[in-house]
Amino acid sequence: MSTKGPTKKQAKLLKFIEDYMRTHDVSPSYREIRDALGLSSVSSVAEHIENCVAAGYLRKVPNAARTLEVIAFEKHEETENLFTKKLNDLLERQAANPEDQGIADDIATLRAAAKILRLQLHL
Repeated sequence: MSTKGPTKKQAKLLKFIEDYMRTHDVSPSYREIRDALGLSSVSSVAEHIENCVAAGYLRKVPNAARTLEVIAFEKHEETENLFTKKLNDLLERQAANPEDQGIADDIATLRAAAKILRLQLHL
């Protein structure tokens, strides 16, 4: 996940989705996004959305319509910092108690969760 923030196109897409959801209480369809942003096809919308999902700016439920959810970018750095702090604390505890399998399990779980969330941990 990049800590630079979304590109201009991504920011425009995210703002449209947020504004649409605020007005309609449901995320826009790909066709509505295409029309609003002047994109050439629904497949180009899908590509932009997949890029935003991969970058961690959007969440969606697979194989379901109108399930987009914008993830506030400001929270990414805060989340990364919290994960990094917790992992560092666990690594220190593991160094002091190398035989404690519970700590090793907690470290593995935290790393897996960070990977799923595409967080960049700073160790």
